[in-house]
Amino acid sequence: MTDSSDSDERGLRDDGPGSPVDARHQARMLALQLLYEIDLTGHDRNEALAHLFEEDAVPPDIQKRVRRLVEGVERHRDEIDPLIAEAAPALPLPQIAAVDRNVLRLAIYELRHEPGVPPRAAINEAVELAKRFGGEHSARFVNGVLGTILEQMPERQKAAAWRRPRSKRPESAG
Repeated sequence: MTDSSDSDERGLRDDGPGSPVDARHQARMLALQLLYEIDLTGHDRNEALAHLFEEDAVPPDIQKRVRRLVEGVERHRDEIDPLIAEAAPALPLPQIAAVDRNVLRLAIYELRHEPGVPPRAAINEAVELAKRFGGEHSARFVNGVLGTILEQMPERQKAAAWRRPRSKRPESAG
């Protein structure tokens, strides 16, 4: 069996180092790690970001994306956490595994506040993060909660979330 640079051990698509797919995936993984650390330890967000970037020599474009994701989740946490509680009423938020809780926070932030991220991408990435970092049933749990939240989004917001940004085309003179 040969080693392939086209896929990692989970079979995820990898368009090579520096590709947009790879950069977004790496940013989400790093953001999840930071959110997990902040959630469990109460470390200062900016100190945790600086420490991570210093330790791992993270490229500037990925640093920017990680910072935006982490700051966005933290800024909207009072909006996000009740959505999780409503979509998973059998488990109080503190009883949800910390990895699952933070995967959900990250994905919900993207669904509601990152219009350039297609919902399928946000949900699929969340499921992959849950498989990689969570427990045996994390992926199924995360997928179910996010599906419920997506169904409950107001139609106007859901429609905006499903639209992909398109480049402007010159209007044709009919």
